[in-house]
Amino acid sequence: TEDPLSKLVLLKYSDSNYTNYMEGRTRFHESDFSLEILNTSRQDRQLYEYIVSKGPEEKVWQIQLEVYEPVSDLSIQILSWAQTNGSCTVTLNCTAERGDNVSYSWGSRDASTSGLCARNGSLLHLSYPLQNASIACACTATNPISSWVVDFNSSECSYEQGGKSSSPDLAPSSLLVLLLPCWGLLP
Repeated sequence: TEDPLSKLVLLKYSDSNYTNYMEGRTRFHESDFSLEILNTSRQDRQLYEYIVSKGPEEKVWQIQLEVYEPVSDLSIQILSWAQTNGSCTVTLNCTAERGDNVSYSWGSRDASTSGLCARNGSLLHLSYPLQNASIACACTATNPISSWVVDFNSSECSYEQGGKSSSPDLAPSSLLVLLLPCWGLLP
């Protein structure tokens, strides 16, 4: 036999009455049938069930809750560099110190270097003519709730870089609101 599916019932609504099985952890709003899970943590990542009954009819929603740590502390490391035939070749690695399910992409805020910097993934292999005084590329790290950008500015072909700055763009992650449609079931 298969293992039974483990789930936690958050709320049961039946004929204008409801039972909140996680009092203090969830808040149900009868006015719009929204349900809040308060102070989420990684331990809350699981399958939940939301049940609405009216007479002999019962509707069941299964909700897979995912909880993510925001991306933070993004940095760029110069893994290698070389000067050959009037060109500079640099390999950069972009990494976030924290965050779940992080994906990386490279780009440029400068249209003249956008082709050089356009890549997906944490590594960027950059090759440019030495007469270009400065190349500016930006690494963006994102996950479902946040993003963070850090710039790389190359003023010369070496392990040094100038003008590194980073900025977070966070979505609120301390409160998760689940909106569940229950049309036609309101009393």
